[in-house]
Amino acid sequence: MTTPPDALGEINYKIRLEQVSPEEFTALYRGFLPLVSSYLVRRCEKSDVEELASRVFEIAWRKRAQAPKEYELPWLYRIAGFVVANHRRAIKSEQNFVARFRPLDFAPSPEDIAIADLSLSKAWGKLNPFEREAISLTAFEGLSNQDAAKVLEISPNAFTQRLAKARAKLKANLQ
Repeated sequence: MTTPPDALGEINYKIRLEQVSPEEFTALYRGFLPLVSSYLVRRCEKSDVEELASRVFEIAWRKRAQAPKEYELPWLYRIAGFVVANHRRAIKSEQNFVARFRPLDFAPSPEDIAIADLSLSKAWGKLNPFEREAISLTAFEGLSNQDAAKVLEISPNAFTQRLAKARAKLKANLQ
């Protein structure tokens, strides 16, 4: 069922998942687990993905009344972004350098493969975090501009402009 837009063309957020049973919630979000896990594996160590994914879905269950219908995946990516940020802060506060210097024991993600190219790595590093996130959401996560805008909680037009500027800056940095 598609959520009807209101008079301004915005999504009507009055339809909520608060009446969803645990079984329906499990079935609905089980399909999103591989996508959320892929998002997480590109942003943290593989060994942390299962725990972080469980946190994402725990938060999603508690806040299911806030889930916008037909935009569940961008909503989950938004939650995952906050979970990753909290996880990174926890790691930084612990100053656990030993864990950071472990050799990689898993296949590299697409982002790691792209970063392996030195010129691309340097150009990528010159982008600010907002520009990297805009490119990552569309190129690596495969989201449309409208869905990526929902993740970042900005308008689709603002996201399109941000993405265009980020791509142009990346291209200029590569030359």
